[in-house]
Amino acid sequence: MIRIMLVDDHPVLRHGMRALLETQPDFTVGAEAGSLSEALRTAAATEFDVALVDLDLGAGSPSGIDVTRALRRSAHAPQVIVFTAFDSDADVVRAADAGACGYLVKDSRPDTVFQAIRSAARESAGGNITQRLERRSAHPDETLTARELEVLELVAAGLSNREVARHLTVSEATVKTHLHHTFTKLGAENRQAAVAAAVHRGLVRISRPSGPTPAEVQPID
Repeated sequence: MIRIMLVDDHPVLRHGMRALLETQPDFTVGAEAGSLSEALRTAAATEFDVALVDLDLGAGSPSGIDVTRALRRSAHAPQVIVFTAFDSDADVVRAADAGACGYLVKDSRPDTVFQAIRSAARESAGGNITQRLERRSAHPDETLTARELEVLELVAAGLSNREVARHLTVSEATVKTHLHHTFTKLGAENRQAAVAAAVHRGLVRISRPSGPTPAEVQPID
């Protein structure tokens, strides 16, 4: 049996996912958690093969990336699949850096979810995150680095160059350099066009709806 832990801050969604997973004869959902602390307490008490972790665990809470990193460092580290509503290269890179072996969007077909869990339990070929990263590295001249993705996502959220620099603890000149590289790789003439291209390609997602729009923030030069 493949022992699974569900980490999601919505009990109804956990209930629905449990019902779906337990249609499979080789799956058993051993526990559920709604936060980082609950996930760590559960993992300390019971061993699991795979943890299915929601990326967004509510405002003000540690993210699914934080949960992934903590679980992978725990004594009986389960394989982790990040489960999210967003298909973003920036999130894929962060999930991989945190130790996740899989990345699934919530509109995935059930068979895709089942296959990902079985692959993770077998620890086979690094999961679909490895495949995603390999596709990114196939065209290095066009691929945004993890830092460039992070800068562009903050810009897409409405932050100015100064705010991005403060958030990342770097200089404004460094932020401008990352943006210039991003413009070249995306074939964009300015930050608005770069954001639009990145969102269209699913490279970044806008995570902070409040505040100024990209059109309202300062230009790069």
